[in-house]
Amino acid sequence: MLAKTISIGQLAERTGLAVSAIRYYETQGLVSPERNSGGQRRFLRSDIRRLSFVQIAQKFGFSIGQIRQQFETLPNGRTPTKADWTKISHSFREELDDRIETLTNLRDKLDGCIGCGCLSLKSCQLYNQNDRAGEKGSGPRYLMGDAP
Repeated sequence: MLAKTISIGQLAERTGLAVSAIRYYETQGLVSPERNSGGQRRFLRSDIRRLSFVQIAQKFGFSIGQIRQQFETLPNGRTPTKADWTKISHSFREELDDRIETLTNLRDKLDGCIGCGCLSLKSCQLYNQNDRAGEKGSGPRYLMGDAP
């Protein structure tokens, strides 16, 4: 039978994280180990999933604060269920979908008028005549989501 808790070394081995990184995530409130009678940290087996999720979320550009905010919706002291993780993934999915749409828009429009107001290309005279984009604010307005 598997033990209910694991040591920080076992958690490091399973997640591929350094022990120092796990301690850092603990200070950030992403995991909350118990202490045994000898004062050693004891982590829930579900902390493997928590820290694996942290690694993935950070690779997608989510901050520790954003991850912590999502983890605050998880139950303290009990293993999160599939439904708990589904709720978090849906929240992150919305933001990822927005990022994908923005990146796709950037990729598809980067070689055309981006609404920056330079008016240096012939196509800019068509899409941004008299620098209409400048009325919407500074920067590349069309790539930032404003319609031409």
